[in-house]
Amino acid sequence: MEREVRVRFAPSPTGPLHIGGVRTALYNYLLARKLGGKMLLRIEDTDQNRFVPGAEQYIMDALRWCGIEIDEGIEQGGPHAPYRQSERKPMYRQYADQLIKDGFAYYAFDTPEELDAMRARLTAAKVPNPQYNSITRAQMRNSLTLPAEETEQLLAAGTPYVIRLKVPRKEEVRFQDLIRGWVVVHSSAIDDKVLMKSDGMPTYHLANIVDDHLMEITHVIRGEEWLPSAPLHVLLYRYLGWESTMPQFAHLPLLLKPDGTGKLSKRDGDKLGFPVFPLEFHGTDADGQPTVSSGYREAGYLPEAFINFLAFLGWNPGTPQELFTMDELIENFSIERVSKSPARFDQNKVRWYNEQYLRAKPDAELAQYLIEDLQKQGVEVSAEKATQIAALVKERATFPADLAKEAQLFFERPTSYDEQVISKKWNAPVAAALAEFAAQLPTAADATPDEIKALLTQVVEGQGLKIGQVLQALRVAVTGAAAGPDLMHIMHILGPQETAERIQTAVAALPAA
Repeated sequence: MEREVRVRFAPSPTGPLHIGGVRTALYNYLLARKLGGKMLLRIEDTDQNRFVPGAEQYIMDALRWCGIEIDEGIEQGGPHAPYRQSERKPMYRQYADQLIKDGFAYYAFDTPEELDAMRARLTAAKVPNPQYNSITRAQMRNSLTLPAEETEQLLAAGTPYVIRLKVPRKEEVRFQDLIRGWVVVHSSAIDDKVLMKSDGMPTYHLANIVDDHLMEITHVIRGEEWLPSAPLHVLLYRYLGWESTMPQFAHLPLLLKPDGTGKLSKRDGDKLGFPVFPLEFHGTDADGQPTVSSGYREAGYLPEAFINFLAFLGWNPGTPQELFTMDELIENFSIERVSKSPARFDQNKVRWYNEQYLRAKPDAELAQYLIEDLQKQGVEVSAEKATQIAALVKERATFPADLAKEAQLFFERPTSYDEQVISKKWNAPVAAALAEFAAQLPTAADATPDEIKALLTQVVEGQGLKIGQVLQALRVAVTGAAAGPDLMHIMHILGPQETAERIQTAVAALPAA
């Protein structure tokens, strides 16, 4: 019987969640839902020195905003609780001890000064990558070089130590990556990583292997930066006797800056002028001063647009379709269609996605955005009128806040008029025709946009003009601007009385040559 698919997103609470992390969580979620499996959230907080208050809650809030549902985690609980690594500390030691007992790990008593001296010797000898490995460990203070009695004495005396993995000297480590195919690394390129620190906390390498095994994880989808660690993890699965149930690995391509010059980092957002975090994050800098990192939610992006954009950063469905609901992403997702090549971040593309999703929303829903933003400005508007306005201006909006900006013309009469249009289109015959149109407008109560246009045509032609001669001048008289949404709909929403008064004001204020 096949195992149930179980994936995990395992971030560290060291600050706000970068969009690269959100993409990792998304791909895990899509795979789990596609294959009928479970999505776990595990907080990997073994490095207490880098813990940032509020980061853990931020991670959960961000995933919730994105629509990524967690089946097991800190909030949801589950059969493999706790889901916070710091609370699992007691269970890791037994596996480190097992590795030592079976000859796959050892105690290392080297002081920081001795480690520095070792690196200095290797650097002086022009060793390209100084590390603690199968060669250098022979010259260091560890349970492999010390007599067994001395090792026991050091342990009994409480001498600080770490536990390191004993990596074989000459061996090829192989594993199949779902994105990259077969990966082969010679063990000489792998150092003897620390598995247990001197404070008794496990390192990421041991803790994540133990947790993935105990939580029955079947697929590990993570960023490309973890690819160099994968051979080490394969060795740990083998040495702990878990190789037959080792999860399948998939290492995602990097996210690059818009110019393609390097990895999009947490620090790039403010420099490049766009968010790199899903939600705004309030923290402190190295001096304890408050900082604010901008977020996509607060910038006006819709979660479905943000997620659709992220899904395409490294994956494509193999069809021309670009707009996907979450259910459609789940249905179409496959690891096989994830690229090995880095994905370049394109801020214009995420804006485009936002426009598409915003404009596709029901007008009544857009009206709620408009009502709320106008209320903040002290402007009250009925739901009916707000819906009409939203339907008219939505094609000019990228963000919900743009609706209120575009709607200002309905609540503020123009105080100036486009000079270029006035100089070219405004003259005595046009002004006279507009004045006559304004005089007849009050008789057109409840007129539709088409009926307003018919009245305008009748008046203009009665004055011996063509409608094309007056349209731009009329727009400027009503709105002050040379361009904008459909003019007949604008006048319909404004109503005949307000429209007539605006035209009369313009006729009185503008010289007619």
